[in-house]
Amino acid sequence: MGRFDLIREKFEKESDFKKANEMSAYMKNQFYFYGIQTPKRRDIYKAFLKEEKKRQSIDWDFLEQAWHDNHRESQYLVLDYLSALNKYLTYNDIFKIEIFIRSKQWWDSIDILAKVIGQIGLVDDRVEELMLTWSKVDDFWVRRLAILHQLGRKDATNVTLLRNIILNNIDSKEFFINKAIGWALRDFSKTNPDWVRDLLAEYNDHLSNLTIREASKYL
Repeated sequence: MGRFDLIREKFEKESDFKKANEMSAYMKNQFYFYGIQTPKRRDIYKAFLKEEKKRQSIDWDFLEQAWHDNHRESQYLVLDYLSALNKYLTYNDIFKIEIFIRSKQWWDSIDILAKVIGQIGLVDDRVEELMLTWSKVDDFWVRRLAILHQLGRKDATNVTLLRNIILNNIDSKEFFINKAIGWALRDFSKTNPDWVRDLLAEYNDHLSNLTIREASKYL
């Protein structure tokens, strides 16, 4: 039995049909679930992730097998794995992570992967140019990731990059893009409110009401 099969077997033992239906409904019925809530799910593979950290390397075969499982908890396992071993990821690993970014897409996976990519960007400047490129692609989920990848950086935020990525996405009619722009601006407003006010004033006619409302929360 493979490494992922052992965890999947534990997922199956803890499955709850009623909760699975409720969780699927919450996610607009886009994914199947085992029906395992977050604390219990993480407890199932807590010891496994602890051992993986000792390996100090990424098991990509394991991650791909987990990602291709039909249940969303298995994708959450991948996201928790990448988050836990983030410091062992390199710029070139982004192109392996890209399969997780461009498939089974929804805000729950994209927003975690944005943090994973953002952490890589803190130690490799090449991520900046890649995020600028991704901010212009057709796939709005990839653009959302680019918009959000600097969340929480405070004074370490590259404001020129943030501005350019936002400008590549203004006049959008996509809810998840407009929400992301507002979130990114709201987050940075805690560090530099004047910069955010100036951007909102300059592009007021090009930003959605949702974006402006989200961005102005702490102003």
